[in-house]
Amino acid sequence: MNDATVRALAPLRISFVGGGTDFPHWYERHGGAVLSVTINRFARVTIDPRDDERVRIRSLDLEQTTEYHLGDGPVYDGVMDLPKAAIERIGVHRGIDVDVRSDALPGSGLGGSSALVTAVVGALAVFGGRTFTPDELARVSYAIEREDLGIPGGWQDQYAAAFGGFNLIEFSAEAVTVTPVRAAPEALAELQANLLLCHSGRVRTNLGLIDTQVRLYREGREDTIQGMKQLREMAYEMRDAVELGQPDALGRLLHEAYESKKRMNPHIAEGTPIEGFFEAARGAGALGGKICGAGGGGYLLLYCRPPEQAAVRSALEALGGRFASFSFRPTGVEATLGDRVWRPQP
Repeated sequence: MNDATVRALAPLRISFVGGGTDFPHWYERHGGAVLSVTINRFARVTIDPRDDERVRIRSLDLEQTTEYHLGDGPVYDGVMDLPKAAIERIGVHRGIDVDVRSDALPGSGLGGSSALVTAVVGALAVFGGRTFTPDELARVSYAIEREDLGIPGGWQDQYAAAFGGFNLIEFSAEAVTVTPVRAAPEALAELQANLLLCHSGRVRTNLGLIDTQVRLYREGREDTIQGMKQLREMAYEMRDAVELGQPDALGRLLHEAYESKKRMNPHIAEGTPIEGFFEAARGAGALGGKICGAGGGGYLLLYCRPPEQAAVRSALEALGGRFASFSFRPTGVEATLGDRVWRPQP
């Protein structure tokens, strides 16, 4: 019986392009592709065994706590539902205390909820002596979030957290394929140095943006269909720019990607200061930028060479923006039990 503490973390991610093409309604007919990189911001989980059959889950960020008996099962009431559903699907052999925290608030656009689920599943795997491949871990995490809880979204976040690194992730009716971007270390360092992550001062609430995107596609709206095709194609163009050591080309494509995303769903920036942010950023020297996530607020990713970064920071801070430091992270979810480190193995 395991009496030791298990700790796990899963990285958040920056998605450069392709979000929306990772939804089954799209990729099963047209194929999807996303270019993303995990960063050194995390969802973290700690599991401590108990001597009874109760489960207590506590969010250290939101100051929420919920508790239930294993025999009764959880009630999905909006309080820590993601960890509850993960525990219910994976199962535990005894009571546990679960503490969770995240480096990004819900709705920030960095894949935080999926990273949290993936971290919980990884911790539960170690706690129960189970093994997963990265693909299995991503699929289980997807099932918990999308099927068990019915939260709308695609597949990219779970795959980013499970695999980690800088990847082109392709989606089809047959499989999901994760291909690492093959770029020289100096090219990745230059790209990283030219990226800024700015919070818009708002976090999107449940605006139904994903449901709207799906509805517009199913209604046959031509701009939505063309926007999604462009986003998929740009995943390959941006990948090529990175591998060829041409980061400025990726920067310019970020602006095109944002325009394509608005074609896909014209509501993504409604009621937010985002258009003003992008106008100010480009006026101060940024080559391009995009919304992280589905839209409605959260983080913006900007491409800006270092000589212009002070001006861009000043312009957006004057509008209420807050910049966050980050670096690329080459690995995905991992868990520790004592001195043993667990990662999903292919």
